[in-house]
Amino acid sequence: MTFTKKRLLILLAVIVIAFVLGRLAVRGILNLLVGGTMFGGNLL
Repeated sequence: MTFTKKRLLILLAVIVIAFVLGRLAVRGILNLLVGGTMFGGNLL
């Protein structure tokens, strides 16, 4: 595997992880604003 292919693969993985974590962060902030729980269950 060439160096460029390896770099592209790592970049793609980082982009996917950043996208998922970004979505989760936005969901968490919106849930705090409306007073919901993060994953749908009653935590108390």
